[in-house]
Amino acid sequence: MCAVPQGTAVVVARPRLELADIVRHHGGAYRRTHRLTSVQHRALRAIATCRTAALGGHRETCDRCGAVRITYNSCRNRHCPKCQTLTKERWLAARRADLLPIPYFHVVFTLPHDLNALAQGNPRVIYALLFRAAADTLLTFGRDPRHLGGTMGITSILHTWGQNLSQHIHLHCLVTGGALAADGSRWITGRTSFLFPVRALSTVFRAKYLAALRRAFATGQLRFANGTADLIDRRAFTEFLSQLRAVNWIVYAKAPYAGPEQVLSYLGRYTHRVALSNDRLIEHCNGHVRFRWKDYADHDRVKILTLKADEFLRRFLIHVVPRGFMRIRHFGLLANRTRRQTLTRCRHLLGQLAMNDAPSESVAELMHRLTGIDLGRCPVCGEGRMQVTAIVAQLTPPPDTS
Repeated sequence: MCAVPQGTAVVVARPRLELADIVRHHGGAYRRTHRLTSVQHRALRAIATCRTAALGGHRETCDRCGAVRITYNSCRNRHCPKCQTLTKERWLAARRADLLPIPYFHVVFTLPHDLNALAQGNPRVIYALLFRAAADTLLTFGRDPRHLGGTMGITSILHTWGQNLSQHIHLHCLVTGGALAADGSRWITGRTSFLFPVRALSTVFRAKYLAALRRAFATGQLRFANGTADLIDRRAFTEFLSQLRAVNWIVYAKAPYAGPEQVLSYLGRYTHRVALSNDRLIEHCNGHVRFRWKDYADHDRVKILTLKADEFLRRFLIHVVPRGFMRIRHFGLLANRTRRQTLTRCRHLLGQLAMNDAPSESVAELMHRLTGIDLGRCPVCGEGRMQVTAIVAQLTPPPDTS
């Protein structure tokens, strides 16, 4: 650590309850008593050390009054609630160039909760099948001449949680309200208030997903343990598929978004969200955690839930996605390989001028744009500029005995 001269004003952030506090208090004991995946271990370690001396940082000094501010580095783990704002805003800036001057629809595909146990043992497979089945369903309807007769653009965002941290696997899809003809000769405008019938979407989505799940079983992609051990038998798995086929699968479509700003507002709410944000936490004491949640089944009422710390961490950790798994994916017109040339063609047909890529922003520039706060200005005297005067070395971590 860097020494601070006596008599120097030091800027210290006001403490508030954070997920990191709970992890630091209970994470070690939880690791010792529960079997975790490597990515869950990494998430807990990252959250516990985020913006602390453990990760190092730098010391800044005001060039006018001499006030000192010590800033520690972020963990940049995608499950950390403190590390998503910068990533989200940079992602949104890049997406501005992808937006077309058309309506967009919001469609949500939800997996039945009967699949939750299988998903806990096979998250990569179950989540990947959800992306593929939902995209295939939308693209199939879009290419049908009875609906649009062309290729749509789809951005899909995986969420695995409900407001109370329960397991609720669903996919938010932002879908273009129109399509590009197969030969690229024209833009096909869709209806302004209606995309596709949701009951038909639900039926096709269920069929596609279960067919893919059957193939995954046949090719040995699924693992079975604990509550799903019985499903290793082919007859039991076939019966399981029959039970899933007998229930209604939920597909929900919202009214279309009218313009780019509404679309960006939507994306900002869903893209880089984590299972629980710090501002929902209320209290942590006596081994319990209290937090706010919105009960959508009770007219969106905001309620308070109290959980034992172990149960709180268990619920949080089931939403840690596998290493390298992409929670945001693009299909159709927005597929990464052909996106640039396809969107250029769409803009030409729609009479929209080409859009330039957004310039990159530093953390200070981004903060100033979003909040009007100038990070370079001294928070004590308000006149001087903060200059980096020393590097705070990263602490050597203790041996990991988990």
